[in-house]
Amino acid sequence: MLDAPHTIDAFHRGRFHLLQPAAKGHRSGVDAMILASVVPNEFSGRIADLGAGAGAAGLAVLSRCPGARASLIERSDFMADFARRSLALEQNKAFAERADVIEADVTLTGKARVAAGLSDNSFDFAIMNPPFNLPTDRATPDPVKAEAHVMTQDMMERWIRTAAAIVKPGGAIGIIARPTSIIDLLDALQGRFGGLIIVPVQPRPQDAAIRIVIKGIRGSRAGLSLYPALVMHHETGNGFTARATSINNGLASLF
Repeated sequence: MLDAPHTIDAFHRGRFHLLQPAAKGHRSGVDAMILASVVPNEFSGRIADLGAGAGAAGLAVLSRCPGARASLIERSDFMADFARRSLALEQNKAFAERADVIEADVTLTGKARVAAGLSDNSFDFAIMNPPFNLPTDRATPDPVKAEAHVMTQDMMERWIRTAAAIVKPGGAIGIIARPTSIIDLLDALQGRFGGLIIVPVQPRPQDAAIRIVIKGIRGSRAGLSLYPALVMHHETGNGFTARATSINNGLASLF
């Protein structure tokens, strides 16, 4: 699939690179860096990047957390191939041995899920950027991109059900989504993950949030907390805030 038009993009100021499709499929950017930042700097364990695409969020965790291992889990054979080729890049050799690609549907259940390599209680952390466009939104003609971007019925429930199965008790989940998904997410998380922390993501201080980040602990009975927003840009201009710059470049975790 390397014949497909592609780019090699630097992240974390060149500490890791991603081979991504140029003409079709999902391309990762700031959302993936924010998602990766949910994982604390001192994290040492196994992480599942659910719906990984080319692997941006999972590789961003490995770039920042030297004790982490990551499984990049992707259903699309087209995007999974980009994830494998990203791991094979010379620029990523420092941590490539700490990662693997699992080509599997996140919504698999029971024996089919286990057979695909997603065993119960086998991960310490799961991160996800589920498709969040509504089916009624303007459709893309690219079927690979549509698969990555468009929600299907009960999608949040199915993804979080898998996360709750594969994450160990006391392990964590990190999610980035649109604010319009908050009800579905909280419903799906209930009884599975507690101690939830929600962080709004605002383009500018005066703007409404365009993303939410949620972190939770499997089996926790602690209550929900709403943290101060992550503000990406100043009131004017295109420059990132100091906090957003640190997160984008893998210099800090969100919490």
